[in-house]
Parts: sequence; C-alpha cells; structure tokens
Amino acid sequence: MRFTLRQLEYFIAAGQTGSITLASERIHISQPSISTAIAHLERELSVQLFVRHHAQGLSLTPIGREVLREAKALVEQAEGLYTLASEAGGQVRGPLSLGCMVTLAPMLVPELAHAFTTAFPATQIRYVEGDQEQLITGLRRSETEVALTYDLHVPNDIHFTPLVDLPPHVLVAEGHPLAEQAAVAMADLVDEPMILLDLPLSREYFLALFMAEGLQPKVVARSAHQEVVRTMVANGHGYTLFNVRPRSDLALDGKRLKRVRLAGTHRPMRIGLARLKQLNRSRLVEAFETHCRAFISDAYIPGMVAPAIERRVPR
Repeated sequence: MRFTLRQLEYFIAAGQTGSITLASERIHISQPSISTAIAHLERELSVQLFVRHHAQGLSLTPIGREVLREAKALVEQAEGLYTLASEAGGQVRGPLSLGCMVTLAPMLVPELAHAFTTAFPATQIRYVEGDQEQLITGLRRSETEVALTYDLHVPNDIHFTPLVDLPPHVLVAEGHPLAEQAAVAMADLVDEPMILLDLPLSREYFLALFMAEGLQPKVVARSAHQEVVRTMVANGHGYTLFNVRPRSDLALDGKRLKRVRLAGTHRPMRIGLARLKQLNRSRLVEAFETHCRAFISDAYIPGMVAPAIERRVPR
C-alpha cells in the first residue's frame, strides 16, 4: 500500500465538504497538502476521484463516492485499533474526534485540549466547530465522538452531561446610556436597536427571552459570527444578548464593551457534553468527560469569566 491513512483523512474531508478550502478549515491542514494528497491517491489508484469545478469546489465522481465509503471504513477500523489496545492495556490513548459549538470553541478548546493531551500524551484531539444542528449531525454520522455544546433542543438519541450554567446578560458599548446601570429589564430593551447572534437554536433562545414577557425586540442587524456582533455593539450599532463572557472586554477593533446584568429570572444556557446514546463510551471518551468536569464548572471556565467569579466582582 503506497498511500497513508493521513492521505485518506484528507481525501475524506474534501469529499465530505466538497471543497479544498472547507476541508482545510475543518481539519486545520493547508490546502496544498490536501490537494497533494488527493493527487497522490488518484495516481496510486489510477482513478479520478473528483470533478474540479472552477471557483465552485469539487464533486465526487461515481468511483470517488465508492472510494470515499471504503476510505471512511478503513480509517475507522484503524482508529479502532487504538481503542482496542487502550481498553486491553488500561491506557488512555488514540485520537478523539471532538465537536464544539462555534461560539465556545475559541475560548474552551485551546486550553482544554492542551491540558488533556499533556495529561495523556498518547492522545490526539481533532476538533471541528459548528452550530448546534451541525454538531448533532456530526455525532449521528460518527464524524465526532463527543461535542461541547449547549442544552438547546437536545434530541432523545443524544446523551447530555451538564457542566455549567451561563445566564444571559446584556452587552453594550462603553459609552452606551445603559452601560452604567446595575441591571436592565427586558422591557428597557425593546426600543433599543438589537444586534442578534443569528445561529440555529441560539437565535430562538434569545428571542424567546422576549417572548416569555410578551415583548418584541427591534432587531436591526444579524450575524452568525460572535466577534462580528461584539464589534458592531462596540461601535454603537446597538446592544446584544449573550451568555458567554470572554475574559477580554475588548472587541476585535480594540473598542471596549460593557456587560450589564439582565434583571429577572431567565433560562440560562447550559454548557455540557453531548454524545450518541447508542454508542458505548470508550476509555478515551470517559477520560475526556472526567477532564471536562474538572476544567469546566461554576468556579472556572477556560477563556471565560466564570459565573461564581463574576458574582463576587462588584460593579
């Protein structure tokens, strides 16, 4: 066999995304490396795996679809060897496929993954970011083994282990009239322009906070990117509602943001670990869950101001 499992992994990523660019973003490998791997496989197998569309990505050929199916099975079998050896030898080792909510990943994954692989040097973490719907789909397709996400409409076939509750708060620019208030009620916000974090299920969660009080927010702009929303708010376009609180109060352009407590009682977003119920937990997944429970709690969250710490800091 004159090709490697890694080359197969690059091919699988390109086949699943239909794009060298998207495959590069998913598996954090350079585009030239993925293109080279695909070209090598095509030469070795003497087949054309993709049809290249100028500026429109890739589409699998009929033989490419068959090779993709077999490649996925081969990689899964190879990864199963790590699990088998780990279970038999009582060791924690092998690759872990981790999904993470896109709004949580920049804060949680770097410290959490580094600490885990430091504690268990024979492990590797491969992670992908996505919204709630994408993460659930990834678990069902066995593209990921476990996902760090919120308890938003968790389906019956998914097991969810809660870690920490994040109450909602208001985020405004430093010079906004609401910035110096101790707390803001939902009714105080309805006439203010709102910048909405427009992700599946997340947007429904934020809008439901208003609906619960019979109110309708004035949404003037939307973005699926958390940092775009933060920067728009920092530049005075309006306020937003968030649950996560990064340790930095600066937007990406350096302008300062102010967090204001949301008065009343509101359903928090709960960070937790999701996995498919029908799959037995490997020793690796069990170790990672234990690691997450130790690193994510009311008292400490990687990259964020934890709720317990926040409650002790006077305004």
